[in-house]
Amino acid sequence: MTDEHEHYEAVVVGAGPGGAAAAAVLARNDVETLVLERGVEAGAKNVTGGLVYAEESAPYTVDALFPDFREEATERPVTDYYLHNVAGEKVRTFDITDLHEHDTAWSDAVLRRKMDSWLADRVHEAASETGGGLLTDVRVNGLLRDDGEIVGVTCDELDPIRADLVVAADGVNSELARDAGLMDWEDPEEWFQGVKAVVDVPPEIIAERFDVGDDEGEAHLFSGDLFEDVRGGGFVYTNEDSLSIGSVFHLDSIVEQEAEPHELLDNLLTHPLLADWLDGHYDEVEYSAKLVPDSKKAANPSPHRGRLLVVGDAAGQMQAQGPIIKGMNHAVSAGALAGEAFAEAKLRGKPERAGDLYEQKLRDEGVMGKLRPKGYRLASALGERDAVASATDSLLTSSVGRLGVRLLGDRLEDLYSSPYLSQIVPDTQTPYVTLPTVIAEESGERVTGEADYEPKDLASRIGDLTYDTDVGNPHIELRDDSMEASGAAVYACPVSARDFGGGCYREETVKTNGTEEKRVSLDTQPCVECGTCAVVADTDWEHPRGGKGVEYREG
Repeated sequence: MTDEHEHYEAVVVGAGPGGAAAAAVLARNDVETLVLERGVEAGAKNVTGGLVYAEESAPYTVDALFPDFREEATERPVTDYYLHNVAGEKVRTFDITDLHEHDTAWSDAVLRRKMDSWLADRVHEAASETGGGLLTDVRVNGLLRDDGEIVGVTCDELDPIRADLVVAADGVNSELARDAGLMDWEDPEEWFQGVKAVVDVPPEIIAERFDVGDDEGEAHLFSGDLFEDVRGGGFVYTNEDSLSIGSVFHLDSIVEQEAEPHELLDNLLTHPLLADWLDGHYDEVEYSAKLVPDSKKAANPSPHRGRLLVVGDAAGQMQAQGPIIKGMNHAVSAGALAGEAFAEAKLRGKPERAGDLYEQKLRDEGVMGKLRPKGYRLASALGERDAVASATDSLLTSSVGRLGVRLLGDRLEDLYSSPYLSQIVPDTQTPYVTLPTVIAEESGERVTGEADYEPKDLASRIGDLTYDTDVGNPHIELRDDSMEASGAAVYACPVSARDFGGGCYREETVKTNGTEEKRVSLDTQPCVECGTCAVVADTDWEHPRGGKGVEYREG
């Protein structure tokens, strides 16, 4: 340690919505702020499903922080929400608009490359006025310490930087949160995996097939037997001139069922309902994937350590409860509250109190209550016991259970639209697979569309992505190549699959002393940096250097 390192009052790591919100609030409070982003441009490393919400009860919304956001950075307003219960070709659709409009001022579909780069321009302008700014192509690889105290950050491309405040907004695979001991990858139950295809569709076709105007859009969610027994569901969101089509599944369920994510996505893409929407217009332009923290289990109630404040996915602040999936709005609130906390602590002459003040604000403003609802903790204690879940599924699929579903009829739609019930849905097969399948079987209508297309194969999806491979510097190392330790990555990795030789993880037969043994091999070139393998395999995982690796054009 020396005093020669460059110093800023605040360093924000990551230029997504959480980092942008933190930087905006810090700059408005005349805090000298440097924002560091590892992508070639903000958004180049980011993926969302995705909808961004503005909650009426939120302390901050992105449009309040950044005027003209909705007009210039989003795709379409989402005005209608539907949940499709699927059993084969039979579908029962519920209108759950009331649920999504609960505590919602507005919701828009977004693509991260467009949105984040727009935010970054405003952030750079604001931070420059305080003596800071935004730098891209910089990977922050760890925390700078002095006698054990966090005093800044270290980077691959720059000398260490000292700061009075470090905001870790570096996403779900946060190296800073892990360095500080605030996050780990030990439990697959704490994570979802999202996989998405962006499909180009002309605006006039979207208007015709979804019956929407220029200032209207739709969100469609899917559950049932469409994804076999994997716990999770699918989505379709209308963008300005494309559709975001994807799936989100509990990672432990993917491993348990030995499912391949790209095939689960294909199940959705080829369903008759999608065939009706995509008829003659299937043009998949980007395939992407990411991990998603399950805030009910992973949201850190005390996301700070010394001068480090952690926001957004890096702090597990991703709300996924039933059909409610919200993340970016909570990242905005947390980022802004982190900036506010430092500004207030500095004004009081106690900048070291920023972390405690940030934690208090997350509680007092209701953010933590949404991320870790008490109702879920109570319901899961009973509902997620294997015996209870099995008994529930058996009852639902019995003649008595099916009769009950028929008798409830339209009341089921009201139950699905309950904000309280959405918070206490247990993470079992019952709400994701069993119940929606029975609903569709008992009251669904047959959809007769037939796909006139085949989804892109995995090799084409990988080949269509943009990469700047960091030759000689692999960002993942396989510590244990046995099938027992790392075999799950062969099918759980979104760019790997059994009997596919072009992905990251492959199963190989090794001959040694006259015997054959199955081993796992790794090639990081096609990696989409989702972090899945860090959870399901025995690896050393870090991000590629700044500007290297995959670059998303849509996100």
